[in-house]
Amino acid sequence: MADLDLVIFDCDGTLVDSEYLAAQIESEQLNKAGFNITPEEFAERFAGLTTQEILFEVEREANIPLQASLLETTQNELNTRLPKEVEAIWGAHEALDKIDVPMCICSNSPQGRLEGMLLKTRLNSFFGDFVYSSRNTGSGNPKPAPDVFLYAIDKHDAEADFTIVVEDSEAGVKGAIAAGARVIGFTGGKHTFPGHADKLMDAGAETVVNRMADLPQMIEALSVWKELK
Repeated sequence: MADLDLVIFDCDGTLVDSEYLAAQIESEQLNKAGFNITPEEFAERFAGLTTQEILFEVEREANIPLQASLLETTQNELNTRLPKEVEAIWGAHEALDKIDVPMCICSNSPQGRLEGMLLKTRLNSFFGDFVYSSRNTGSGNPKPAPDVFLYAIDKHDAEADFTIVVEDSEAGVKGAIAAGARVIGFTGGKHTFPGHADKLMDAGAETVVNRMADLPQMIEALSVWKELK
């Protein structure tokens, strides 16, 4: 793949099919707290955001004072269930096998959860120690801040212009664009919704794929197009 320095993957909803399961868990907790929302609505509105950001948004929108323990309860449920129940996105192993550029993961999820999900899905061997949580960067700022992408680009001595990010959420796309990287949107997870691809394109993705099988060829095409600019 010509002259690319780095390919960065989001994890939830891009490599592992966790977003809908997380939406079920988090929407259940919100319904118990008095905020009615379906898993489908939750996935469309809040994909890519941290649980803390979601709870703040719900409090602002609904003017519902949420218990301080709700964040801890929800995080514990996510940390327990996702590493046990999550599956890899269909075709992820085969696609990663075909990418011969250095790869890493940049995610808003906590480090322990990421490592558990990657181990469960056997995707850990593709990334080794190159798995970065936004919580472990210098600032700790989550996407849509660009910080975790800038952290990874620096760690790999890469140039943003020669870095491609694969993302399934608007927050992730916006963060990658702010970091100066190029973005491929992904809509192959169970949480995808009508208009998902349009939202990713509107956020700045250059193109969108909905099958992992198409990703290596798309990365190759974008790397060649970069050379011709």
